[in-house]
Amino acid sequence: MFLLSDYDYELSEEYIAQKPASCRDLSRLLLLDKNTGRTSHHKFVEVCDFISPKDIIVINNTKVIPGRLFGKKETGGKAEILILDFAGGISEQNDTGSFICECLVKTSKPPKKGSFIFFGDNLKARVVHEVKDGVCLLKFSSSESFEDVLYRIGHMPLPPYIRRDNDNNESIDDKTSYQTVYASYDGAVAAPTAGLHFTKELLENIKAKGVKIAEITLHVGYGTFLPVRVSDIREHKIHSERFNISCEAAEAINKVREEGGKVIAVGTTCIRTLEYASDHKGRVLAGSGKCDLFIYPGYSFKVVDSIITNFHLPRSTLLMLVSAFAGRERVLSAYIEAVSKGYRFYSYGDAMLIGE
Repeated sequence: MFLLSDYDYELSEEYIAQKPASCRDLSRLLLLDKNTGRTSHHKFVEVCDFISPKDIIVINNTKVIPGRLFGKKETGGKAEILILDFAGGISEQNDTGSFICECLVKTSKPPKKGSFIFFGDNLKARVVHEVKDGVCLLKFSSSESFEDVLYRIGHMPLPPYIRRDNDNNESIDDKTSYQTVYASYDGAVAAPTAGLHFTKELLENIKAKGVKIAEITLHVGYGTFLPVRVSDIREHKIHSERFNISCEAAEAINKVREEGGKVIAVGTTCIRTLEYASDHKGRVLAGSGKCDLFIYPGYSFKVVDSIITNFHLPRSTLLMLVSAFAGRERVLSAYIEAVSKGYRFYSYGDAMLIGE
């Protein structure tokens, strides 16, 4: 269970969702019993039927920034920029148009220190220095607020397996659809996609049932797209991502656990954050920092009782996490069943609810 090849499966491109469901909560939901492997099939809007009023749902309120920028170097060559650490960026005092952060820079030749990259709307960036592997520290400057310019000219950083021109597809507004309805804090380069299935109405119905909802923040990083390059997964070093858990959220989660309710984590981001930020007894601690917890089979969960998640890429750390929760064989068997029933996979795809 520690070989990378143990987490491989075949999937035809036709099953990879290229656009969101016509209605978020009418996507499909596969229910998987993590102990028996028993499955059943539903619409996502039915998820509240499987949640008790004693339980708490934990959601990730990070917001995807339109952090993909296209520009030109001083030489005229093309440059593509992906902002990696918006939440850790620095704005210079008394200069609203200045912003310094790490970015992934794609150019024909590596940009030199001190050189400039120019974008539209009088936005430019100076290369402060190169970090490694195409990642550079850039200082953006503009005559107006950097955030205002970014939201006007930036593009949503869709996953590489979504192969369409999102900006020229008038029927799809990814700046809205590739964002949860509860997104609040700028900083992610990818959506916490399990949360894309919730509508405001569904959340209200869940609350009306008596179920608690706690919000935490983990800014999904570029590392979520990076492949595992070692044959023994135990040798893989996972990326770190900024997180924050408020005192209010921690107290609500701990209270539900003390009273015998279940903690239902929406997405792998919530799972990793809760497990990382808890003590050996499973008590969630408020605070902020960087989460670099790599969960794979053999891990003992301390906090999370059930998970809502999408279907993940072969050989990915996300598939390993779900396999740690429900068992590799049961998860892959459920994936095969999902394919046979025409489920949609990956970011814009359908969902699973895994629990007891």
